[in-house]
Amino acid sequence: MKIAMIGAGNVGGALGKGWAKKGHGVMFGVRDSSDSKIKALLKDAGSNASAGSVKDAARFGEIVAFATPWGATHDAIQESGDLGGKIVLDCTNPLKPDLSGLALGFNTSAGEQAAGWAKGARVVKIFNSTGFHNMENPAYPDGRVTMFYCGNDASAKKTAAQLATDLGFEAIDAGDITISRLLEPYSMLWIQLARHQGQGLNFGLRVMRR
Repeated sequence: MKIAMIGAGNVGGALGKGWAKKGHGVMFGVRDSSDSKIKALLKDAGSNASAGSVKDAARFGEIVAFATPWGATHDAIQESGDLGGKIVLDCTNPLKPDLSGLALGFNTSAGEQAAGWAKGARVVKIFNSTGFHNMENPAYPDGRVTMFYCGNDASAKKTAAQLATDLGFEAIDAGDITISRLLEPYSMLWIQLARHQGQGLNFGLRVMRR
């Protein structure tokens, strides 16, 4: 698949690098593709990865993944141009700047707002509920980290689930796009445990079955 990865920070870098190493074509959409950090990321990701402007990356990708800070997401979507018909993966969380909580919830969500901004796109909320260390390696001795996802388009969700499986997650469909209102607070649980309860970064949450 051809994937545009908008954002090349911890999460975007981990996702894009992981997909490139699995054989997908990945173009990172960044402000400055000559930046030394981007060059180092591309070297690590291998020959399937490249970098360009946000608009060039979005044009390249049949799938466009947004791993941007919440405050920059609207502009990134607008900068991407026409996303009609494309699969858009919303990997964002509407975090307050100090990570103390969410700026949205109950009546709407980042996933729903992203779907409204990305006119005509098939939006799936995914890759928002755990840390980037688990994006790099979601396998633990007790099993794989669970990656929940939601959206309104069955075909887009199937593709998103496959991309999660490619990285080693167990992918579980949580429902329609309004379920972003549950998945975004779920991310805060992981942040709370990691930052304030002493769990660190090397843990994951998963569904267990009897």
